[in-house]
Amino acid sequence: MPNSTAHRLASFAEKLLGGQLPVALRTWDGTRAGPVDAPTVVLRNRRALRRLLFAPGELGLARAYVTGDLDVEGDLTDGFRRIWALTRAGEVNRVNLGPREWVEAVSLAARLGVFGLPPRPPAEEARLSGKLHSPLRDRSAIAHHYDLSNAFYQLLMDESMAYSCAYFTSDSADLEQAQSDKLELVCRKLGLRPGLRLLDVGCGWGSLLVHAAKHHGVHAVGITLSAGQLQHVRGRLAQHDLADRVEVRRQDYRELADAPFDAVASIEMGEHVGEVNYPAYAATLHRMVKPGGRVLLQQMSRGGDAPGGGAFIERYIAPDMTMRPVGRTLDHLESAGLEIRDVHALREHYVWTVRAWADTLEENWADVVALIGETGARVWRLYLVGGALAFEENRMGVDQILSVRPHPDGTSGMPATREWS
Repeated sequence: MPNSTAHRLASFAEKLLGGQLPVALRTWDGTRAGPVDAPTVVLRNRRALRRLLFAPGELGLARAYVTGDLDVEGDLTDGFRRIWALTRAGEVNRVNLGPREWVEAVSLAARLGVFGLPPRPPAEEARLSGKLHSPLRDRSAIAHHYDLSNAFYQLLMDESMAYSCAYFTSDSADLEQAQSDKLELVCRKLGLRPGLRLLDVGCGWGSLLVHAAKHHGVHAVGITLSAGQLQHVRGRLAQHDLADRVEVRRQDYRELADAPFDAVASIEMGEHVGEVNYPAYAATLHRMVKPGGRVLLQQMSRGGDAPGGGAFIERYIAPDMTMRPVGRTLDHLESAGLEIRDVHALREHYVWTVRAWADTLEENWADVVALIGETGARVWRLYLVGGALAFEENRMGVDQILSVRPHPDGTSGMPATREWS
């Protein structure tokens, strides 16, 4: 039916995209258009189009998906992969609604009965106020993501509660083993041994603190801005009888004052600092470690476009996040006085990590919905599927960066070989 609702919308979308739809389309009246062997985007009601009309592009699509106004039948990853493949090949233009396209969109919306007031954005969107990366706003940004629900994160992650890229040392390793191997790798790179003092900047749910204290005998301090994480870590320390050797605080990195530490780690926290504040963050890492002490960062990287990850990530997942090319991070660390000793790319490992989380999400869907609601669960499905694909296609990376604070005479105290390999 060439004049059906689905065909009208598909024709308009193809004109905007500059190529054929890589996915099929089915509308609320049951009509369908597009390839038969592809995932099908389902517009369940006119409100889905209204969301796109008032927020064209990624944000409107995300709002429609997480509310259930728009759904996908078939493999969601396959749908994303098809769209990105055509985009890279130059066969699909990025949507850009000029005056002529707006007139045509409004006309089509009128014919389809789409007009109405702008739909209310989902409650799951972040709504922050105050100066960007001020201490108060940073607390709000962290709370939006990390204080979602400790029970949810316990369901999603393995027993270590490591919410960062794992390290898979064999094809047979499961996520729990890969996270344990990652924590051990961090400890070996930092040269931890009994009696040393470790600082974990952005300690999450305490995975590194517990591992380093139990298996390497260190005394440790961890800081977080998340009230939920603080509560959880304190419970874990009591459970493992580590409260006398490990301290956890709800504290901003800008408030740290009890230097020096023998070693400093910061695992996927630097993304929350912001480009303007990153020199101060790097200077803090340098200040907190003693001369000859090692600093290890694990951090995501991204090219020059969408340093925050895009509209969906910035509104729903990690507001105010900033990623940069890894070379720029190295420049910041060197400018702060740290010597770069090793850069270890883990990009493929994040594909496997995120897909393990995604599998767990789907396997426990009913429990996830009970904890964070249907809309929240759909936010996380979209986030994990899109995140795994971003790492798979090299649109994002992640690296462990090992550095040292040299002694005043320039010596580092580091071995000339990779003793952790």
